[in-house]
Amino acid sequence: MARPIDIAVPDLSGRLAVATGASDGIGFVIATRLAGAGAEVIMPVRNRAKGEKAADRIRTLVPDAQISTRGLDLSSLDSVAALSDTLVGEGRPINILINNAGVMTPPSRQVTKDGFELQFGTNHLGHFALTQALLPLLRQGKARVTHQTSIAARSGAINWGDLNWENSYNVDNAYSQSKIAVGLFARELDARSRTAEWGITSNLSHPGVSPTNLLSAQPGMGRHKDTGAIRAIRAFSRMGILAGTADTAALPALLAATGPDSQGGRFFGPRGLGNLRGAPAQQELWAPLRSRDDARRLWEASERLVGVRFPV
Repeated sequence: MARPIDIAVPDLSGRLAVATGASDGIGFVIATRLAGAGAEVIMPVRNRAKGEKAADRIRTLVPDAQISTRGLDLSSLDSVAALSDTLVGEGRPINILINNAGVMTPPSRQVTKDGFELQFGTNHLGHFALTQALLPLLRQGKARVTHQTSIAARSGAINWGDLNWENSYNVDNAYSQSKIAVGLFARELDARSRTAEWGITSNLSHPGVSPTNLLSAQPGMGRHKDTGAIRAIRAFSRMGILAGTADTAALPALLAATGPDSQGGRFFGPRGLGNLRGAPAQQELWAPLRSRDDARRLWEASERLVGVRFPV
């Protein structure tokens, strides 16, 4: 019998954590584990009914859980600003921020409410704007910020001449770009925090492959049935080959957010075959994530696109 895969999450009593995309899948596991370690957890969710149901499930699993939901649609900068205004108004320092939510490969090119290509706008720009707006609370809480990328960022590139893929759209390449952008943002945030002495650390994680809802039927995005890929991933997960579970796929982000060696600028993922599954461990950056010039360039482009600037 295979040895169970898990990590110890330290006592987080008295700490406030914010985790996006926590109403199901990997994010739900992350929120549950943080609550189980004593953290107060805020779950910003697009679908409030689904979020409340997930929060109730966590309360069942963790009877003394301190957990609440807030509204957030990462594809809308107005929604990002509304959540940020609410949290800043509440004035509570944030100790852990996990930028986990995302979308993947819609059946056709779609745009956010602000006109950005859906994957780039949601996976990267929405989290970029959220992190910027929450920076005062993150600084007060000396926060660890964890950004969830994907094995799709192992290859591909930023489409510098057409960040929103208005010409020659390729859905898979656009998804890779969005997750490369997540990784470059994570690196640059940590570097700028060190330079400006913001007091926060920024780490990067990826979950490998697991049967989440990213490739499942999502009628709101125009996908009316499960993809063949997600059906195969579910089968591999059940057999314990080539794919992990939501429980194991959540561990790299948890290690990045709470581990003793997560001091900033680190990258964590499964250490099994092809980094598809297995116990979490620190890893070397993939080639598309290594360029500091690219990281700085993306940061500046992101500030222009969303119309916000981090303090200098």
